[in-house]
Amino acid sequence: MRFPTTALTRILMPSLVQSQLSFTKMPPKRQLSETSQTDSTAKKVKVSNGDSSKPLADSASEVVKAQNQCSDAPTLKLISWNVNGVRAWLKKKDCLKILSVEKPDILVIQETKCGSKDLPEEIKKVVDYHSYFQSSSGANGGNQGYTGVGLFSRTKPLNVTFGMDREEHDNEGRIITAEYEKFYLVGAYVPNAGRGLVRLKYRRTWNKDFLEYIKKLDEQKPVIYVGDLNVAHQEIDLANPKSNRNKTAGFTDEERADFDELLAVGFTDSYRHLYPTKKDAYTFWSYMGNARGKNVGWRLDYFLLSNRINEKICDCRILSDVMGSDHCPIEIKLAL
Repeated sequence: MRFPTTALTRILMPSLVQSQLSFTKMPPKRQLSETSQTDSTAKKVKVSNGDSSKPLADSASEVVKAQNQCSDAPTLKLISWNVNGVRAWLKKKDCLKILSVEKPDILVIQETKCGSKDLPEEIKKVVDYHSYFQSSSGANGGNQGYTGVGLFSRTKPLNVTFGMDREEHDNEGRIITAEYEKFYLVGAYVPNAGRGLVRLKYRRTWNKDFLEYIKKLDEQKPVIYVGDLNVAHQEIDLANPKSNRNKTAGFTDEERADFDELLAVGFTDSYRHLYPTKKDAYTFWSYMGNARGKNVGWRLDYFLLSNRINEKICDCRILSDVMGSDHCPIEIKLAL
């Protein structure tokens, strides 16, 4: 998600004086080394958001609940990450190591900002993974370098498609769908309503058409819908709800109502399913005003699952100490 400079007063704490923006007090960077151990344990999982003692769950009992959610051991690990430009992302130290260190079965990335012909070779040919990419076509005056999604999968999908079969939307390169034996994986970079909410009408049309698309998939197999959905669903999902409501893209009543409708037709927000009251759990922070260091953020990235596979959720985590973008990765483990 991108915010215009004029929206900074809504993003930052209302009392913050913006006479000088600080970029130096960032939280400690997590080292993606081959010896990192990132799997959940019975211990409190900590985030480096300026308070290193703060657990991901509200209490030890919630941590246990998350780990014991499914009766079987996890068999599928997925990570989603808005990389905010794949070429810039690759230049940052060790970002691609998320594949070799975390070893996800599937990694979905959003906002690649790169035309298909310009993709770096190192990302097209990753060892042990099948990779697929979709970018904006540049049609209707669009820019090839402003959206884009990608998928890395250890197992070759049965089929991979792009878009939702609607030309008015698909030229923006926002959706990738992979079919597997037991489920559909849909990765998306949902349109932003824009500065002054100028694209809110289009965003709502996109939401409506996408809802029909995902409902049809769900009739055939369970769906795992992942990505940057560009909406903070509840007040708990952003630092400053009052000053942003109906003023900033991603927190309008209309966008939130459309998210409600997704849940109503049979999908679950996996993170809130496990951690319904967890506060200060964000996946996006503006680069301005040291927002990440102060944890003034938004939860814009999600794993939404078909309700009928809820019991397969073993854990869902926000990897907020992994640097490399204005978003952090999110992770889910399933017994599927």
